[in-house]
Amino acid sequence: MESLYVLLILLAAFIASFIVAIAGAIQTQYFNFSIPPGVNQPGMLRLLFAFMRSTSALGKILEKIGVCSQITFTRYLHNGKKLRPDPQLSQQDERFDGVPVRVYRPRAPASGLRPGAIFLHGGGWLYCSIDSHEKICRCIAKGGELVVVSVGYRLAPEHKYPAAYEDCLNASIHFMKNAEHYGVDPANVIVCGDSAGGNLAAAVSQTLAGRSDLPRLRAQILIYPGLQALDFNLPSYQQNQGVPPLLREHAAFFALQYLNGDASNVQEILEGSHIPPDMRLKYRKWVNPDNIPEKFKVRGYKPHKPGEFKPEVYETVKRFCEPSLCPLLAEDARIQQLPESFIFTCEYDVLRDDGLLYKKRLEDNGVRVTWYHLEDGFHGILSLYDNYGFSFPSGKKGLDRIVEFIKGL
Repeated sequence: MESLYVLLILLAAFIASFIVAIAGAIQTQYFNFSIPPGVNQPGMLRLLFAFMRSTSALGKILEKIGVCSQITFTRYLHNGKKLRPDPQLSQQDERFDGVPVRVYRPRAPASGLRPGAIFLHGGGWLYCSIDSHEKICRCIAKGGELVVVSVGYRLAPEHKYPAAYEDCLNASIHFMKNAEHYGVDPANVIVCGDSAGGNLAAAVSQTLAGRSDLPRLRAQILIYPGLQALDFNLPSYQQNQGVPPLLREHAAFFALQYLNGDASNVQEILEGSHIPPDMRLKYRKWVNPDNIPEKFKVRGYKPHKPGEFKPEVYETVKRFCEPSLCPLLAEDARIQQLPESFIFTCEYDVLRDDGLLYKKRLEDNGVRVTWYHLEDGFHGILSLYDNYGFSFPSGKKGLDRIVEFIKGL
C-alpha cells in the first residue's frame, strides 16, 4: 500500500512537471516568434503556433517513451472529428473505387442536375482527413448549392507517392463516371483542394485533361497549393520562412515524406543541392524568381545561389520532376488543356509564389484564371475561419470568394 502511495506521488509530480514544462514552452514560443504585423490577428496566430509547438514537443516525448509515434499523435490532433448533422445537407460515407469519401448533398430541391465538386484536403500529405475539412466542404456545398465529394486519400509516410495522387485520381474518375447517380451534371464538375490538396487537385486536373473518355472538368480551384520542389528560395520562401503554421523547413519536410517517407535530406533540398544544373536550367523558364511580380519582393528578397549539386541526393528525389508530384513542371501542351481556374494565395505564406508562378503559366497558355490574394492571410487560414478558440475571420472572406466563383461558373 505504501509503495502504491509513493508511486502515485511520483506520478503526480511527473504530471505537474510536465504541465509546467508545456506552459513554459508556450510562453517561450509566444514571445520568441516574430509574426509580421500585417498578418490577420498576429497575437492569436502566435498563441496558436505556441500551442502547436508545445503539442509537437509532447509528441516527441510520447515517441521516446514508446506510447506512439510523433506523427500518430499529431494526426490525432489534426484529424478532427465528425460534426453533428447539418439540417441543410445530407451526407453519406462511401467508397469510390475503394477510396473512402464523404458525399455532401443539399436537401433543397433542384430544378435539374446540380454542379459537383471533388474536394482534396490539405495537411502536407501526412495529416488531416475528411473530418478535419468538414466545415469547408459544408460551406462550399451550401453556399455553392452543389454536391461535394470529400476524398480520404492514403497518407504518407506509410503510403508514399504516388498513393495519394492515385487515390484522388481514381475517386475523381469514379465520381465523374457516376455523377448522374448523385444528381450531378457530369459536364459541370470541379476539382478543388487546399495546400497538399491543392497540389493533388492540380495533378488530377492535368491527368484528366488528357482523357478523351470523360467529360472535361468545368474548373479547378487551387487554395495555397504547393506545386514544385525545385526551389525553396523563391521570394515567398525567404520572406515567410518563419511564419506559422507552415515554415520553410516544414514545406521541404512534407515533400520528402510524401516522396520517400524519409526527410533526412531536408537541408540539401533547402540549399538546392538536389537538382542537376542542366535540369535547373531547363525548368528555369517556369520556376524563376524573375517571373514573380516585383511588388511581391518589396518585403525582402536576396537571389540565392544553389548549393553544390549532390548526385546521390538527386537519385533519391529525382521523381520531384514528375508533373503528378510537381504540377508546375508540366509541359505547355498539357497546361493548355486545363479548365478555367481559381487560384487563392496568401501574402504571408511560403507557398505564395508557387501559386503566382502557376497563375502565370496558365495565363501564358490561354487558360482563364481568377486570382484572389488575401493580403493579411497565412497558410491554412481557410480552415481556421471558425476554429473554436482560434478563429481568424479573414479566412471567411477567402471562402466566400471561392463560393462566389463557383456560383458564377
